[in-house]
Amino acid sequence: MNFTNEYNMVLKEKWQNYVAKDLPMPEQDPEIRGFIYESWKRSKGHCVSPFDVKDKQLSGSDLARTLEHSQKLIQVAHSYMQHLYSFIKGTNFVLALTDADGYVLDLLGDDDRIQARTKQSGLTIGCCRSEQYAGTNGIGTCLVVGEPIQIWAREHFIEPHHDYVCSAAPIRNTVGKIIGCLDVVGPVDLPHNHTLAMVSASADGIEKELKMKQAYERVSIVNNQMSSTIQAIDSGIIMFNSLGMIFQYNKRACQILNLSSDQLDKENIANIIDLKSSTFNPFEMTRNIQNREVSLLTCKKERISLSLSMSLIKNDADQPIGTVLVINELKKIHTLVNRLSGFTATYTFDSILGEAPSIRAVKELANAAAKSCSNVLILGESGTGKELIAQAIHNASERADGPFIAINCGSLPKGLIESELFGYERGAFTGANKEGHPGKFELANGGTIFLDEIGDMPLELQASLLRVLQSKEIVRIGGKQKKEIDVRIMAATNVDLLESVQKKNFRSDLYYRLNVLSVEVPPLRERKSDITLLANHFITSISRILGKDIEGIDEEARAILSTYDWPGNIRELENVIERAVNLASGSTISKAELPQAILNATGIPLESGHQAQIPTLSSSLPEDAPRNRSYNLLVEALAAERGNVSKTSERLGIPKRTLYRRIKKYNINIDEFRLL
Repeated sequence: MNFTNEYNMVLKEKWQNYVAKDLPMPEQDPEIRGFIYESWKRSKGHCVSPFDVKDKQLSGSDLARTLEHSQKLIQVAHSYMQHLYSFIKGTNFVLALTDADGYVLDLLGDDDRIQARTKQSGLTIGCCRSEQYAGTNGIGTCLVVGEPIQIWAREHFIEPHHDYVCSAAPIRNTVGKIIGCLDVVGPVDLPHNHTLAMVSASADGIEKELKMKQAYERVSIVNNQMSSTIQAIDSGIIMFNSLGMIFQYNKRACQILNLSSDQLDKENIANIIDLKSSTFNPFEMTRNIQNREVSLLTCKKERISLSLSMSLIKNDADQPIGTVLVINELKKIHTLVNRLSGFTATYTFDSILGEAPSIRAVKELANAAAKSCSNVLILGESGTGKELIAQAIHNASERADGPFIAINCGSLPKGLIESELFGYERGAFTGANKEGHPGKFELANGGTIFLDEIGDMPLELQASLLRVLQSKEIVRIGGKQKKEIDVRIMAATNVDLLESVQKKNFRSDLYYRLNVLSVEVPPLRERKSDITLLANHFITSISRILGKDIEGIDEEARAILSTYDWPGNIRELENVIERAVNLASGSTISKAELPQAILNATGIPLESGHQAQIPTLSSSLPEDAPRNRSYNLLVEALAAERGNVSKTSERLGIPKRTLYRRIKKYNINIDEFRLL
């Protein structure tokens, strides 16, 4: 509908009847624009006075909060308002920006006439122009309708506004919610043919710029979050484009590469890593890789060994446009592997129970060894607790935070011993891990490696071990590069190494290299005063596990345990106590719960009243048998277990493989023990 004189005359009559005289309004009036007629109804419902402008003004503190809340809208819209005002300056127009509630946030209009008009109409920053307070008007009605509108003269509900034309357009955010309104107010006697179009275009521009700013802020937030995340990661991160230019990295990468941030910032990766002398070239990679061990030569000519993962960054066309490198020090990875694999020492000197003078002397000597970094050789029969001593020394040393890796040299498959100890490179042999594998010496770096049953180590491997002890370096199988290691060696054996040296079964140079500090653990038969103490300790711990309430051992059983010689030492005692706790029906362990072999060995009569016959040591020895302690213990254990290899292995605390090797060495026929 065009604003004509005829329409103006109709409005004059309708306004007088419906607004000024407050006559009832029918459901519709086709002579008045629909949204204007509905607005009049709402205005009457709000009890807006048609003759006076209701002065709804924000207080100073409320205005400050409102302006602060709408700061982004004001900043963006003000430049559009200035641009729009440049076209209408001097024509007595005024531009107003409001928030979603109709409160004026910004005004432009410095002409004398318009300044006078705005004061007259109460249009100032902080005033409210919602329909609730100002009736039908450009701002309030636009916010209700949600579309660009133009309100002429007597279409306004309040009479003081009849001299104006309002052209208003809503401003929406990225989700379509109205957040404000832009309104141009001008005298009714001036032309307004293009005003609404100009206001709508400005509002559209404001919306687009707000969307762009919000998108930029989101990108900025994502970038900041990504940067913070990258910096928080405990691995080194380096990102570079297809030309090799680094565009993102974290402090951890600088630390691992021993470079400053200035040396990485906007630098080419080829200037950071000597690609020709390194085992990894990212420009030759066509697929992602995970946790590959690489050796890099940095621009400082420092060679470092790393665990490296690489991911290609691709565009929508699946073309590589960059690379992400994740680097970790091998030492850190090995420490994590050790922790997860249980390569830690759990026992301390407090775990070594006993008050006998012999064991107290051992603890004093082991304490002294803990304060040293020299190699330690622990001697003693099977089952005496040699590994417990080794763990206690480790935990009391400066290497306590490092790994503790125990290896039984007698149980390793002969063909795999070297790869197990020193590791292997990719493709070193058939069946090997395709990425290579670190050996126990690498995994033990910074800690302790415990070589149990060192006397059973093959001669050819003894030479390799000697080189490692002398050079502090290892070379993986199939590899060429030497790797420095920082490992303390502890070894243990239950054989006479000097005798093995004389028989050419053990290298003398390795023996003297290992035997810097020697600790000889006494057998249990030489510290019988500790048997009751140890037995009670085992009763308490095993009862807790089995959920039983065993208080101790009766006098008769205690006397039997103290009389027995314990060829299997503490390990055998623990097994006997575990068996007894399982069988005990009362609160104490008695003779009835002890193995018959112990009763026989100590001369205790059977329940039937006759002495059980068990082969004695002298009767089971061949006439020409060697009279050494290892042989005697073996024959005694076989006799006690009636030739059962599994039980004899457990009794002596040695692997079956080692047991069979000793049986063969001493030419023992175990069938003779099974028949006894």
